[in-house]
Amino acid sequence: MYGFYRTAAASPRLKVGDVKYNVGEILDCVVRAEAEEAAAVLFPEMSVCGYTCGDLFLQSRLLHQTRQAIAHIAEKSVAFKCVIIVGAPFLLNNALYNCAFIIHQGKVKGIVPKTYLPEYKEFYEKRWFTSGARVKTQSVDFEGNETFFGTGLVFGTGNFRFGVEICEDAWAVIPPSSWHCVAGALLTFNLSASNELVAKAEYRRELIKQQSARCMSAYVYASSGVHESTQDLVFGGHLMIAENGRICAENHRFERESNMIYADVDCERLIYSRISETSMNDMEIPENKAFQHVSLGVINHITEVKYCHIPAQPFVPQGRDDRDRRCEEIFNIQTAGLAKRYEHTGTGKAIIGISGGLDSTLALLVVMETFRRLGKAPEDVITVTMPGFGTTDRTYSNAVAMCRHLKTDLREIDIREACLTHFKDIGHDPGVHDVTYENVQARERTQILMDIANREGGLVIGTGDLSEIALGWSTYNGDHMSMYAVNCSVPKTLIRYLIRWVADHSEEELRLTLEDVIATPVSPELLPNAKDAEISQRTEDIIGPYELHDFFLYHCVKYGAAPEKIKYLAELAFDERYTGVQIKEYLKLFIRRFFSQQFKRSCIPDGPKVGTVSLSPRGDWRMPSDAAYTLWLDDV
Repeated sequence: MYGFYRTAAASPRLKVGDVKYNVGEILDCVVRAEAEEAAAVLFPEMSVCGYTCGDLFLQSRLLHQTRQAIAHIAEKSVAFKCVIIVGAPFLLNNALYNCAFIIHQGKVKGIVPKTYLPEYKEFYEKRWFTSGARVKTQSVDFEGNETFFGTGLVFGTGNFRFGVEICEDAWAVIPPSSWHCVAGALLTFNLSASNELVAKAEYRRELIKQQSARCMSAYVYASSGVHESTQDLVFGGHLMIAENGRICAENHRFERESNMIYADVDCERLIYSRISETSMNDMEIPENKAFQHVSLGVINHITEVKYCHIPAQPFVPQGRDDRDRRCEEIFNIQTAGLAKRYEHTGTGKAIIGISGGLDSTLALLVVMETFRRLGKAPEDVITVTMPGFGTTDRTYSNAVAMCRHLKTDLREIDIREACLTHFKDIGHDPGVHDVTYENVQARERTQILMDIANREGGLVIGTGDLSEIALGWSTYNGDHMSMYAVNCSVPKTLIRYLIRWVADHSEEELRLTLEDVIATPVSPELLPNAKDAEISQRTEDIIGPYELHDFFLYHCVKYGAAPEKIKYLAELAFDERYTGVQIKEYLKLFIRRFFSQQFKRSCIPDGPKVGTVSLSPRGDWRMPSDAAYTLWLDDV
């Protein structure tokens, strides 16, 4: 479904050496995974017999029982579409290997030996096992059936392609999974027996996250649980599923019953990330590493996405601490970019139009911090409030209060008379409140700012944000233009949090003003209001909620998602806050505007990239201004 596949990791109850008992527990977990429509379920290292068997691994009785157990699991899997990945020893050509068995629909599809055998401190695997590092992929007999054996195996069907590594392999300088992913694997399954030590879980978690990020893959990890031998070690049954640097699911360790987790991973998104963001395709597989692709039969496909968190505001971190760190980072990037521009141009002043709205407020705060860092006086910031036909007392008062508190050079220039003169010059009836009526005001304001910049020897600071740039919600050669645009890659849904972050670190008077700016509805304030009325021209009433448009933008530009997938994800993310019909109509509007307004993006001013989504025509987004959007609308 839309490229999603459900993965499962299990740490079942276990009795060391009791193969029949362990197989029963494993099959119980398989039944649960199948019922959940999992494409694959992963079990820990040596899960069939127990990792802590010690010298019992050298007993023929145990080796015989484990082979029969694998054959039994395969026999029981005939009716299952879920791929089963279990661990057991495997004897081949007088060498014993620590292996993963990949089982699907009655067959052992492959056997993968462990490459890196730990032989330090509490680990001494080389006492029993041989490394698979020098094993060449080959066809071997397993209980009368031919199967593949080797480390160079990639399994899969369609977009569900995976490699397998075992425990210590992930801790190696170059894990086998790195080469699996270069060879086409989108997921890695790791059967592990990692014991618990103080702080080891945190390190292990970061290791798995980083490997999934480095390989732009999903990484499923299952480790042995508390029922392994506790003679010298304790195992916690750590289960994790990561996707491209993010933990999607994780269990509570030290559970005494069989424990399972699930995550719906987006293989389609992983493919797009690899196409657009990495040099993975430039990697060459060494000649000594040959890979065999093993085709699987029909696997489970989910009917709904339910083990995947789809945030409604993907640009905004959810936790307060993470959000504050993100805001600080963005603010630093914005100020550093602007500071460099001032150092390079040698200009002394900043000119910025202040409306009392979100965008101009954030831009002003960035300018003030930049000038503080450069040792410039606040009076060198020329703030211009330009009341027009739609300006309200609330936004005007906030603009003035903010500038006075910050001690800027505040100037007020009423644009109404100039606009009326211009209406007369071009023969426009001022009673007709159309696009001409609105854009005359926007261009008059820009002309004023540009001319003041020339007169004062300064730079006009742009205030437009990423969401407006995506939708083309600006007047061409009006607020569309500036000399440096500090907000150009900050989406509207994030701007309120940035201002809130500054407010939390400000004196009370400024904080209260900023809080009211945050609470003010977004509006261009270009149409007249009733006397003493609140804002009547609300942007989101015209073009739709910015939170939806930012959601569409994120999934469209960052991951190339098709419109029908974006619609489905939005329905999940917003959880009935908008109907399916509303989401569909706003998505259509987004597509039409995003395509038709590219001509504005083709000539936007310089500005700093702060996140992974940017629409700069010189950097991230190169799109023809006359591209048709019919194909995209057909899918909605």
